[in-house]
Amino acid sequence: MAVWAIGDLQGCYEVTRRLLDAINFDPAQDRLWFCGDLVNRGGQSLETLRLVHSLREHATVVLGNHDLSLLAVGQRTLEEQRKVNPDLQRVVMADDAHAMLEWLRSQPLFHVDHELGWGMVHAGLHPSWTIEQAQRCARIVEEKLHGKQFQRLLRNMYGDKPAWNPQLGGLEQCRAIINIMTRMRYVTPRGRIEFEAKTAQGEQPAGLYPWFAVPGMVRRDLKLVVGHWSTLGLNITNGVHSIDTGAVWGGRLTALRLDSESPQIVQVAGREVPPELRAAKLATSANAKLPPKGVKRTGATRRRRRGGRGGGAGPRPPQGAAD
Repeated sequence: MAVWAIGDLQGCYEVTRRLLDAINFDPAQDRLWFCGDLVNRGGQSLETLRLVHSLREHATVVLGNHDLSLLAVGQRTLEEQRKVNPDLQRVVMADDAHAMLEWLRSQPLFHVDHELGWGMVHAGLHPSWTIEQAQRCARIVEEKLHGKQFQRLLRNMYGDKPAWNPQLGGLEQCRAIINIMTRMRYVTPRGRIEFEAKTAQGEQPAGLYPWFAVPGMVRRDLKLVVGHWSTLGLNITNGVHSIDTGAVWGGRLTALRLDSESPQIVQVAGREVPPELRAAKLATSANAKLPPKGVKRTGATRRRRRGGRGGGAGPRPPQGAAD
């Protein structure tokens, strides 16, 4: 049995299939962890969501900002749905949309497996949160999202405020939690998110820190695997394993084996994009190309090295979203 975490798919169906082949995924005995953002931008969101839905008995999924945006689009009128990008339109107008979106809505924001020693969230955890606090915060949102009033939450989750405060309640509390778990990258020393900072690590404005490297932050007893931050690339810091390597931008799709003694990485080439688009998104992130030193490369990653074939607060609205 193998347990693999996989970075942001973002509607890259063919790339996802190549990665499952590269890790020799066997649904009879293996398990997959998906770090969120299953959909949007890749052009094959419908096929990708169908694939992950078909693997639901063998997979754990956490919600990303694009997944939440898709759920919100699914609750809009037909006229409003026709205004979103074609990739998401195909999902919400498909014959099996209701079943897939209901399943997606039932997924968590944060997943913890103490026996395995890992947790998974799309973007990150507030620097002040312990694992137990993060679980409590996730449950606050999940109870609303999984309940009868979920439409109210989906209508009110957009925007950048308020910043996290333990005294928050109601929808403002939910917005702040969603922002942290699905949109966060850089923060101030006090943990306030700077939403416009999206560069590679080391190129951020002065006074900002990656959320996992804030001085004085809580030290956690679990390793974390996250996605969301493609310009950061493959990065392992303070027990946090970031594995969004920009497949949708022409980078790579990454799988990280969680049940091995040392980090084991498999990567395949991402979708083909115009060179100027890839350069604009990924040129500042050398880490998106190769695993960090000390990480074992296997499968498609190693072949690639030899030159062979590589196998308010809340998410932004999906049309034109920059997060």
